[in-house]
Amino acid sequence: MFDPHDPAFLADPYPTFAALRAEAPVHRHDGLGLAIAVSHGAASAVLRHRSLGRIWIDATPAERFASFNMLHRNSLLENEPPAHTRLRRLVSAAFARGHVERLRPAVDALATRMTTTLAERIATDGAADLLEHLAQPLPVAVIAELLGVPEEAGPRLVAWSNAIVKMYEYGLPEERRREAEDAAAAFAGYLREVAEERAARPGDDLVSHLVASELTGDEVVATAVLLLMAGHEATVNVIGNGVLALLTHREQWERLVADPALREPAAEELIRFDSPLQLFERTATRDVEIAGHTVREGEKIAALLGAAARDPEVFAEPDVLDVGRTPNPHLGFGGGIHYCVGAPLARIEIAAALGALTRLLPRLRLAGPPERRPEFVIRGLRTLPVTA
Repeated sequence: MFDPHDPAFLADPYPTFAALRAEAPVHRHDGLGLAIAVSHGAASAVLRHRSLGRIWIDATPAERFASFNMLHRNSLLENEPPAHTRLRRLVSAAFARGHVERLRPAVDALATRMTTTLAERIATDGAADLLEHLAQPLPVAVIAELLGVPEEAGPRLVAWSNAIVKMYEYGLPEERRREAEDAAAAFAGYLREVAEERAARPGDDLVSHLVASELTGDEVVATAVLLLMAGHEATVNVIGNGVLALLTHREQWERLVADPALREPAAEELIRFDSPLQLFERTATRDVEIAGHTVREGEKIAALLGAAARDPEVFAEPDVLDVGRTPNPHLGFGGGIHYCVGAPLARIEIAAALGALTRLLPRLRLAGPPERRPEFVIRGLRTLPVTA
């Protein structure tokens, strides 16, 4: 079984996933302490089975993780019906007020502006980090616009988000756990101030609409934090992992440069090809059978999204990057009642980044080896040096 801390595995986990899939659709991973579904069918069943839920268990000792636990206890991602139904209805209603379509021109403008800055840095220095100048700032600027907070607050929001999501990894050192709680406290405090301001002076932003809904104060804060963490982390890593894949599969980059209409299917393919979220847990509320494997009540099972995305039973030539691949039933946005509420916005951001890059930097190429983050669950890069 794989070691989620092994640098060789982290560099390319997909051959290991293929070997596991060939043996069985579900395996017990003693190191992770749960079962893992590695086929598309089994992973999809994990995500959709109504007796496999997101059952939140507080980080312990609970008194040391008050803010981290509050954010997750009040998150629609960590709740099941009826609490999830109520939260999802209220959050979806706020989203449905045209926020995503309202942001489309702004997202395109932001992507163009940031890619222009990237091009200027390349022209001046000979190379630049695509993560620093585009992949990281774009989604946080979009979320800032969505929530109605200043773009200059972005670096703080990103730092808090990065610290909090470390808690989703396995075997985290105590120092990182403390940093996650500190970040959760700071993030929650900042958003409480924003929510109080919107309550007094509402605007046409998502926080104003959340505050005006039936959500509690903690639920407003938790929802805003979830949107930033999920929206930022996933989109950064799709853009980073995806551009790396395109630049190392040059013919696919050239296809995208030649045909802008491929941006939207390319966005789906990049999510599939190198999943930004590799693993998503569920807990059995009663005994459940998934692909012949019994999950006892109270036990956990995880959908291994990166493995499901390369299943040859579903995807023709699954190890081939194909920016025109259709249909593309990847599970990158989850499935069932927990399907990502921000998926439409993420698709717009990824397509905007690809459009700006192929339009303004058609000769883009790697300037050196990228540096990968040493984490398994959230898969991404630390740097992506490029030139043109």
